[in-house]
Amino acid sequence: MAPYSLLVTRLQVKASPAQSAFLALSLPRKKRGPKQRRPGEERRHLFLLFEDSIACSRGVCFHSSRLNRPLTLSEKIVYGHLDDPASQEIERGKSYLRLRPDRVAMQDATAQMAMLQFISSGLSKVAVPSTIHCDHLIEAQVGGEKDLRRAKDINQEVYNFLATAGAKYGVGFWKPGSGIIHQIILENYAYPGVLLIGTDSHTPNGGGLGGICIGVGGADAVDVMAGIPWELKCPKVIGVKLTGSLSGWSSPKDVILKVAGILTVKGGTGAIVEYHGPGVDSISCTGMATICNMGAEIGATTSVFPYNHRMKKYLSKTGREDIANLADEFKDHLVPDPGCHYDQLIEINLSELKPHINGPFTPDLAHPVAEVGKVAEKEGWPLDIRVGLIGSCTNSSYEDMGRSAAVAKQALAHGLKCKSQFTITPGSEQIRATIERDGYAQILRDLGGIVLANACGPCIGQWDRKDIKKGEKNTIVTSYNRNFTGRNDANPETHAFVTSPEIVTALAIAGTLKFNPETDYLTGTDGKKFRLEAPDADELPKGEFDPGQDTYQHPPKDSSGQHVDVSPTSQRLQLLEPFDKWDGKDLEDLQILIKVKGKCTTDHISAAGPWLKFRGHLDNISNNLLIGAINIENGKANSVRNAVTQEFGPVPDTARYYKKHGIRWVVIGDENYGEGSSREHAALEPRHLGGRAIITKSFARIHETNLKKQGLLPLTFADPADYNKIHPVDKLTIQGLKDFTPGKPLKCIIKHPNGTQETILLNHTFNETQIEWFRAGSALNRMKELQQ
Repeated sequence: MAPYSLLVTRLQVKASPAQSAFLALSLPRKKRGPKQRRPGEERRHLFLLFEDSIACSRGVCFHSSRLNRPLTLSEKIVYGHLDDPASQEIERGKSYLRLRPDRVAMQDATAQMAMLQFISSGLSKVAVPSTIHCDHLIEAQVGGEKDLRRAKDINQEVYNFLATAGAKYGVGFWKPGSGIIHQIILENYAYPGVLLIGTDSHTPNGGGLGGICIGVGGADAVDVMAGIPWELKCPKVIGVKLTGSLSGWSSPKDVILKVAGILTVKGGTGAIVEYHGPGVDSISCTGMATICNMGAEIGATTSVFPYNHRMKKYLSKTGREDIANLADEFKDHLVPDPGCHYDQLIEINLSELKPHINGPFTPDLAHPVAEVGKVAEKEGWPLDIRVGLIGSCTNSSYEDMGRSAAVAKQALAHGLKCKSQFTITPGSEQIRATIERDGYAQILRDLGGIVLANACGPCIGQWDRKDIKKGEKNTIVTSYNRNFTGRNDANPETHAFVTSPEIVTALAIAGTLKFNPETDYLTGTDGKKFRLEAPDADELPKGEFDPGQDTYQHPPKDSSGQHVDVSPTSQRLQLLEPFDKWDGKDLEDLQILIKVKGKCTTDHISAAGPWLKFRGHLDNISNNLLIGAINIENGKANSVRNAVTQEFGPVPDTARYYKKHGIRWVVIGDENYGEGSSREHAALEPRHLGGRAIITKSFARIHETNLKKQGLLPLTFADPADYNKIHPVDKLTIQGLKDFTPGKPLKCIIKHPNGTQETILLNHTFNETQIEWFRAGSALNRMKELQQ
């Protein structure tokens, strides 16, 4: 097995009982001899502390007015990690919980800013086990090996920074080529009952192993690495009861595609989605991870499955039998209590679930595969599929690759190859090595596929696509999780659809959206018609996983001689300067930088793709601020009026002009502003360029928190119709900041150019701690104040 970080470490801060208990489960994956094993009784004793913490949440260990009711699984895990369970107020959807996560994980694009912030904190070591994963900066061009070599050369400065910073501050470093962060976490770090935060929105992937794994911004990660309790609004709990069993062409991906169609991209906001019911046992552990992973697309805080034999099987296959045995012993704590209450309940009969495909342009536009062709014809979407892409952090398991290979073998037996271009992205070096050994990779190559590097690649826009020109209308189908406009290839006319790997493979063979593999026929090279049979594959390899190449760097015990260099002339990295403190006054005469029309995701606010290279340089990456957002004034992207010169120009240039001339500004947004990625650059950039507030109808959870962390004001219209009262030429004054208190709305005076004024109310979700962040200028500034 490839070496990796020991998960059992002594924290630099006082751990809560639950934290100590869960650290006992964080045992190394590497197999050890009997003399190396820690005594089972010691681990059992620590897990008993977890029982005590759950008892506190129930109200058993202090006065009975506490909760005194059955708990959902997510409540057990979340409340089991409370910093102070005896006195913590617990009310779903209202109170803010102070939590002690067990672990932090960061992908390389977000780790740069997270580590720069940690360096600014002045601390010498991280307080909890933490890792960096190099998966975002590898561009897909021609194939895995060449693309990886090119990425290592182009990104050498950044990789060196992350490796040396990790060594200096005690953070494990997974080198380029290791694989995608979420797959590595599933293989190495996730376990039943863990509370893990990751600087990527698809961190909930770990819910497939019964953990509460939550996507956050880098500033949240810094809090946890600094040993500060992490704040989270107490989540509501949406229950999804699964009955029946999956069969045929239906797959775990279809569960979340169906749920996304029911809840929409914001239906899970502020809630944990908890799957339960007899149907759970028909889904593999990695299939559960797929479902949890894409739960990010409905805005959910995270998703989770109860511990069962499928998880035990996966833990054992990945060298963690000791954790599986301990989880068995305490399994009553790793499932929901009978009679627990869900804020909303959805029921899905897996036996009746049909294969789905969602899109284009949004992951919640759900269609049965059997119907998407007709819908596409009616809507004018291109039927011809230019590229099929399988893999990604969502669907790159051994089972996924096996089911795709099973479809490919049938086509090859009849002399067929893909009509569409076809790419395969392994989720990790372990998956790549194992599918090469077991022949799956070669079968997919024989079909016409290209095996890409173990990285995010086209899923996040890291795709040097050559088969179309920008602006050319076309269709692609993927097994990814997200399909916003321009996300995969920066072409706003690419119609991207999301489905399971086996459906992608079948559609790539047929080359058209009108093909339904359940009923339609293909024609072999011999002229005979045949129908693809539903794929079947092993969920795990019959033997051991092949670990592949060693790609992990453990931080040294003594890092006193380790240096982290950031050149002052670097175009990729920039040390951070603290943001200015609030001046104690209301915000007068804010200029409107842009009033956004319609959907505005983090891809619109801070584009990925070629901009990823500037994720460690705040000033340079700020040149992509809101370049994808549509200006309601003229219906164009990256074209706003300069209120002083009256000329239209790019959004970042206009923001820089305002900053230079001391003009503070505000953004007006629509519904679910900031949905999508966890990237905090979408909050750092407006703060850096002089923004003071973002006013919208509603926010996505992670982005709202990121804005607060950087000292901005995320505010919502008390009456959503007030969005229509504000015009791009108006000026706004936000009053009430001197008496800024939780739950009390702020006043906003709209000053129209004709001299008239009107007043509206703005709501906020700030608590006392977050108000201190605003006053200090940022959460990082506040941390330094407390240290002093």
